Amino acid sequence: MSAELFVTQSQVTPILVQNLTRRFGAFTAVDDVSFSVQAGEVFGWLGPNGAGKTTTIRMLLGLIKPSSGSAFVSGFNSATQTKLVHAHVGYMSQQFTLYNDLTAMQNIRFYGGVHGLSSDELRQRISEIIQMAGLVGRENTLTGSLSGGWKQRLALGCAIVHHPKVVFLDEPTAGVDPISRRQFWELIYQMAKDGVTVLVTTHYMDEAELCQRVGFISAGRLVALDSVSQLKLTQMRGQVLEINVSDPEKAVRILKAAQQSHQVPLDEVALYGAQIHAVVPDAQEYNDAIQRLLTQDNIRVNSIEWIAPTLEDVFISSVKARVDAN
Repeated sequence: MSAELFVTQSQVTPILVQNLTRRFGAFTAVDDVSFSVQAGEVFGWLGPNGAGKTTTIRMLLGLIKPSSGSAFVSGFNSATQTKLVHAHVGYMSQQFTLYNDLTAMQNIRFYGGVHGLSSDELRQRISEIIQMAGLVGRENTLTGSLSGGWKQRLALGCAIVHHPKVVFLDEPTAGVDPISRRQFWELIYQMAKDGVTVLVTTHYMDEAELCQRVGFISAGRLVALDSVSQLKLTQMRGQVLEINVSDPEKAVRILKAAQQSHQVPLDEVALYGAQIHAVVPDAQEYNDAIQRLLTQDNIRVNSIEWIAPTLEDVFISSVKARVDAN
């Protein structure tokens, strides 16, 4: 992209990243990453622990400077216009940043004051956020006494108290029960419907499936970027066999031993609940070989089916391809 086009696009694109790099001494945490996120889009930023997800967000927020490359958020340069970026974005970190010794209402009032809301604006936002968080009747409850789901929604409310058009959510649902996670994602989609751009990191693949586009980062490098459906079509190395057996844990050990000895060309073997997913070059060709391998070890094979890959299958495949390339 030319410099002129990049500057023009940065003024209209909520999040625009070009060749973003961050080094810590000899270690490169984020390596030449480029992507953009459009208005009203829910964008998933996925990667293993230590892949560079949080470092990317910290650069986008201007909390750390890039070693090279550029990042624009809401039209402002994250490295040189940090205060303007902060005025126009919301950020919810991995750890709740609420004050447990304040009530729910006092937390909202505090964060509203930080963002310079007037008394009338604060009064309206307190009412709206209490409603959004499901805390009607609990406005004066100490935040430390609230359940994880309520804290989570209150933290989101405090992050968006100033009506930002871009919101960063860094593993916002870690450790929260499934019902609360679902309710939280309903709030995310309501924000997107209202035109808010959301960049979210998560370790839950069922949540990542809800994103309109997903970027995979591994060892600091962007390894895949597309819609979930396109990633499943284009990024999967091999085909997935779903295996139902009498002893899944023993079967996984046998298949991994066969993988290491190259007895069967298995790219990946993993437990998915009570099922096993095995990735092979051709599902039809290796179906019988896997069945023989397991039955000769006295494992009853109930079924072996060729299935469409899950996003987790694709994620593991993409990350593994990156590791193998190195």
